[in-house]
Amino acid sequence: MIQYLALLAAPLLNLRIIRRIRRNHGLEHATIHLLSRKIKNLNMAGRSTASGFYLYGNVSTEEVEQAANEALRRMRAGEHGLAIHPNCGTGLVTAGIMTSMATLAGTAGMKRGVVDRLSRLPSVILLSTLALIAAQPLGLALQYYFTTLGDPGDLQIVNVRRYEFTVPVAGQRLTVHFVKTSAG
Repeated sequence: MIQYLALLAAPLLNLRIIRRIRRNHGLEHATIHLLSRKIKNLNMAGRSTASGFYLYGNVSTEEVEQAANEALRRMRAGEHGLAIHPNCGTGLVTAGIMTSMATLAGTAGMKRGVVDRLSRLPSVILLSTLALIAAQPLGLALQYYFTTLGDPGDLQIVNVRRYEFTVPVAGQRLTVHFVKTSAG
């Protein structure tokens, strides 16, 4: 079903700008995969654009540069699965939508009384849990067919820039890297 929807959406998914974002998103995931293999308890997030991707996390620029270049090399060599990451926002959004829909379904036709609401709680919990279980493989499939692209094509890494910010309230430093790409 997801594959069929992707075929229908192919004209949109293959627009140059969308394809570049999907390729950068795949390279972002691959870079995070490789960094997490080197750095235990890596705490990192990313965001992709048409011109590259941002990595939010306190790692050295050298580590990011090495991981991004190795990720691109490995993806070119056929390791397209590196583009899929279990902690991607696509999966989180999928889980949120599915559990919200399950909760709505579980409360459909419910009366306003406290007793009726409490009597529905086991059903809502069960439906939400089933939705979360189904959301994981669905989120991965959505990544594979819609939000990432494992084939980097002619994508090139131009440079890696480091920025540091002080996080308001927390007072901690946050390191942000931007991996600028071209082509794709």
